[in-house]
Amino acid sequence: MTEIQTTRPLRADARRNHEKLVAAARDAFAEQGTSASLEAVAETAGVGIGTLYRHFPNRQALLEAVYMEEVESMARGTRELADRDPWDAVEEWSQRYIGFAATKHALMEAMLEAGPDSDALVGCRTMLRDSGNELIARAKSAGAIRPDAEFMDVARMVGQIALMPNADAESKERMLRIVLDGLRAA
Repeated sequence: MTEIQTTRPLRADARRNHEKLVAAARDAFAEQGTSASLEAVAETAGVGIGTLYRHFPNRQALLEAVYMEEVESMARGTRELADRDPWDAVEEWSQRYIGFAATKHALMEAMLEAGPDSDALVGCRTMLRDSGNELIARAKSAGAIRPDAEFMDVARMVGQIALMPNADAESKERMLRIVLDGLRAA
């Protein structure tokens, strides 16, 4: 017999608290790193520490929630580019990904330390890869990019540009142009 699990949707107030906690944690982690005080996160969200722990039993759960929300936003953004010119969509995605990778690196590192094969990380990788594969497949079919281009190669190159230490925005933009020129179909 198969067991069916059902989870009740959160009450409206609980959903709002969850959203406020994730938003406060996202800001705190961006400003102070992943070791930001959970008490300060709860205070910024306007809830008590007990409410934070009811939603997120530990720091790792909160890190995962913030990271997953950001990955979901990146994946949605990729799908929103579907009606754009395929090359323009690849360029726009690359710009967005640089910002994403630069600001989410510390979160991803903290999650990797806790469990590189966690369900959350695997789900995030899958979501990002699937949306990126659609983007690249569309650009390939339009003849906009090299036929041997693979999404994960593009993501790795753009991600490395984002994480370059001591590189200013202008240098990163120049390097991105070089990568994109190499990606464009001849």
